Amino acid sequence: MKGKKMMRIYLTTPIYYVNAYPHLGHAYTTILVDSLARFYLLKGWKVFFLTGTDEHGDKIQKSAKDKGKEPHVFVDEISLAFKITWDYFGIIYNKFIRTTSQEHKKVVQYILQKLYEKGEIYLDEYEGLYCIGCERFLTSKELDEEGKCKDHKIYPQHIKEKNYFFNLEKYRAWLKDYISKNDLIYPEFYKEEVLNMLEEELPPLCISRPKARLSWGIELPFDSNYVTYVWFDALINYLSGIGYPENPEWKDWWINAHHFIAKDILRPHAIYWPIMLKAMELPIYKKLLVHGYWLVDKLKMSKSLGNIVDPIEVAKKFGKDQLRYFLLREMAFGYDADFNISSFITKINADLANDYGNLIYRTLNLVEKYFESKVPSLDELKDIDKEFLEEVRSALIEYEKYFSQFLFYKALERLWEAIRRGNVYIDRTTPWSEIKKKNEKRAGTIIRVLLESIKSFAIALYPVMPETSKILLNNLSLSENEINWENVFRFNLLKTGAQISKGKPLYPRIEKIPEVS
Repeated sequence: MKGKKMMRIYLTTPIYYVNAYPHLGHAYTTILVDSLARFYLLKGWKVFFLTGTDEHGDKIQKSAKDKGKEPHVFVDEISLAFKITWDYFGIIYNKFIRTTSQEHKKVVQYILQKLYEKGEIYLDEYEGLYCIGCERFLTSKELDEEGKCKDHKIYPQHIKEKNYFFNLEKYRAWLKDYISKNDLIYPEFYKEEVLNMLEEELPPLCISRPKARLSWGIELPFDSNYVTYVWFDALINYLSGIGYPENPEWKDWWINAHHFIAKDILRPHAIYWPIMLKAMELPIYKKLLVHGYWLVDKLKMSKSLGNIVDPIEVAKKFGKDQLRYFLLREMAFGYDADFNISSFITKINADLANDYGNLIYRTLNLVEKYFESKVPSLDELKDIDKEFLEEVRSALIEYEKYFSQFLFYKALERLWEAIRRGNVYIDRTTPWSEIKKKNEKRAGTIIRVLLESIKSFAIALYPVMPETSKILLNNLSLSENEINWENVFRFNLLKTGAQISKGKPLYPRIEKIPEVS
């Protein structure tokens, strides 16, 4: 709108660690953020969507050595696999960042130098138990009864060495107060978890690794004998990705920065990162959104269990949009969710084939059969028509509200209530009976009401299921510039007499269960 400042939002996925190929968990976070980016674009916002890969650290150096490859060759291969996966799913990221890029390294070194000059970073000798899986020193509380790392089930190494440290404890009281008073972490129970972490003294964060032990990393600008700790390096991508400090536009994006992560990386994002920002005298990000794990038959995905799910393989067998819908519909954000092929097929058949697909195909079939595949005119609405359209409008309002609140499963369930009502509406109004009675105007009005509601559903679902929604809207003779949020609520948008294409069923029923590794 002329004269009105366009709203902005900055959305990030974690940068994925390149010691493993992309799996369903990575796909969930990226598809979720992609859907949110598309949602805000529909609403006319400016969106910056950042994703990418985290490519330094002990595990990368070790994995590359195990494969007999140089680290740079190893990270190039896996980073490319992530890019190929996101391109396959049509992810609309603005930037794919790599921590091995020169632009990122430059920003990391700039920040390190700045903090060093302020006295925030100091050299000290430290002796402790180091877990290569966590890539950090552990406290006794992070060990199990056998003395193994609770997360990686391995014995940490006893290491004594000189390193550079960052004093987290200096900022603990400030951070505890800030999190208590601000709506920073969602869902709420993760906020409580972080506040519990902040009840105890925070040990200094070791932000370097001696090159004698680890050479694969960003060199400290003030000491060439050391490289930067992988987490200190990785978190800075959220700033380097939007051009900090040189691009003046970075501030406009940062003011509304939303980080989406899985719960296993809560501590670095909720404790290290805000403290780093505070020490740098920069504003804290707007929101940290934490989701649970995708389990496979109740077990966490892991290479050792052999239960990693390849998202491309699932999508090739069942459809990209079908997988996107299932991921957003099945997981209550913040909690764990279970993925198995049987429940996936049941959900797709029930929601997409039976409910939505049935509504679309029945309606387009009636247009083809009785109105020469052209949009009929809208005549006088009866109470039953008004009631149905009001239900659609109400569902769309609530869908928008829930989507904005990151309650994706609730948003979709509310929309599906209206979609199911659409099938009931057809059965109650029986337009084919009106045709038999020669009431073509009445039949046309019923079908037009159905077409307008389907158009609204398709636009609303465009962020979640972009490919099939685009095909459907094209079949309704709508142009791409008509796909916007305002048109969701316009129930007289379609052009009378416009050509309608029935096309093939967009969500065919899955009858067989193909094998998915």
